[in-house]
Amino acid sequence: MNKTTKKLDNNVVTALTLACETAKQWHIGFEWLTHTARYNHFPGSLMITCVFHDDEQVERAVAAGTDKKLRQLIQGHLLRAGIKVKDIRRHVRLDSEQRCIEQHHGDWQARIAQFEV
Repeated sequence: MNKTTKKLDNNVVTALTLACETAKQWHIGFEWLTHTARYNHFPGSLMITCVFHDDEQVERAVAAGTDKKLRQLIQGHLLRAGIKVKDIRRHVRLDSEQRCIEQHHGDWQARIAQFEV
């Protein structure tokens, strides 16, 4: 990873860490988030996975519109870091610990790899 790419990745990590810490305070079942990106196709390749405890909490977040609020929070922190994405809905997906255990035996690396852009 060259110096410019490393700095960009650090900016993404910082922005997402701030968004994550805020979202955890909402007490909606959100637990953590992670991201993947191919920096030679950035920001189009940026994919953020927001992880909830179980599928029911994901469904409740969508029904209550909290998923939109979460995407707006992430987008705001990315913008403050100088990172602009065209349509945040294409870059943020919701998932659950429950689904990862059921479908990938808890292997988040394998699970996230299937969604990389």
